[in-house]
Amino acid sequence: MRTGRGMSHYVMEHTVSVTGHHDKTDLLRFELLGAFECEGHAIPRKTGKKGLSFLQYLLVNHTRSISSEELIGQFWSESRDPASALRNMLFKTRILLKQIFPEQKQPLLTLQDCYAWDPKLKIVLDTEELEGLCFDARGKRIGGEEYCELLCRAVSFYKGDFLPGNDSEWARTLRQYYRTLYLDSCRALLPLLYERERWLEVVTISEQAYGVDFGTEDFTAWQMQALIALGQPEQAVEKYEVFRTMLRQEFELMPTRRIEQLHALAKRLRTNAIDHQEIFRLVCGQETDGRAFFCTFGTFQSIVSLERRHLARSGQNSTLVIVSLGDGAATVPDADARRLEHVLLEGLRTGDPVARLEAGSYILMLTGSDEESAQIVTSRIDGAFHRAYRHSGANLTFRVAALEPGGGGKIKKKRCISRLLLQHVAAVFFYTTKRKKQCLYLS
Repeated sequence: MRTGRGMSHYVMEHTVSVTGHHDKTDLLRFELLGAFECEGHAIPRKTGKKGLSFLQYLLVNHTRSISSEELIGQFWSESRDPASALRNMLFKTRILLKQIFPEQKQPLLTLQDCYAWDPKLKIVLDTEELEGLCFDARGKRIGGEEYCELLCRAVSFYKGDFLPGNDSEWARTLRQYYRTLYLDSCRALLPLLYERERWLEVVTISEQAYGVDFGTEDFTAWQMQALIALGQPEQAVEKYEVFRTMLRQEFELMPTRRIEQLHALAKRLRTNAIDHQEIFRLVCGQETDGRAFFCTFGTFQSIVSLERRHLARSGQNSTLVIVSLGDGAATVPDADARRLEHVLLEGLRTGDPVARLEAGSYILMLTGSDEESAQIVTSRIDGAFHRAYRHSGANLTFRVAALEPGGGGKIKKKRCISRLLLQHVAAVFFYTTKRKKQCLYLS
């Protein structure tokens, strides 16, 4: 299905206030998330489902003209007389629009074999505002204040499913799209709010997201953590019990260890019975699986910062390595990316942290290793990959930098390690192995 905006394009001119020579009545704001409403105007409740769906389709595609052929294919593909059905529906729709907007003469125009909204009108949809803010956030620094605030504004527009009363195929497709967009935004936003100690917002957003997808444990976990931070462990216990019951009834599953640990902490705090042994158990409770430590890039940066402080005291060596599939000239196959991740996690030591930079590209820290030792490790990674996946045909690229102790994050000639971490595609040393058993280093 094609829409005027598309699912990945946001028409900015339709989200701003009315300017120029237009009156305020030219701004028509519709809510499609959670309900179908028009700000300041009443929509007749006796309108039939097909009539409403027809109007909603026109609104969703308000930025373009819509052909008769498209409308017939969407609503009367099996009709014996689709042209008459379309004419009748257009007549009813114009009557409906006159009831909703008595001040507008002809909001829906008939052009040559197509239909379009009067260009003098400024139609604003809450779906466009949600989508636009999410895409704006992608252009900001992840985790920064602007990024966080844009996501906060975005999720505030989601009042419920897209046109919940419309069971048409086109509406179901968009419903899933906006639901996914909202849930992904919540997952990205909640840890940022928690870091900023905005507990009440964490509780509110988690509660709403839980109502949309209760099976995602992240929303329950963040809500429990925020309630505990607010000094309300009894409510955290209640949330756990509801989540546990729903999980068993719907999926026949039990909560994960993460949820169980939060539950144990909340119960102890509720009875004021937590002691130092319990705190130690909760902090150290997660068992390692024997593989390298896989973490987010933000966590990796913190680990590197801590390691540099340790190097300043101990005088030991540690090394950073970026390993990538290919040379950046082509898209990395998903299968090869998963294979590389598996080789890294299985082949490195338990204490070596690994973070994903992008598809098929990872950064890792070899603690206690100098450049000579790193050469052995990279050769081993290369050999393990090609032994395990002989028919892959993929090449591995390594970039290596010694980790210097103390502040400033310097490599030789005062190059910043942060530059290696964040701009690994810049003009620093790179080496494509092509099954060779050697490795060069930054000078």
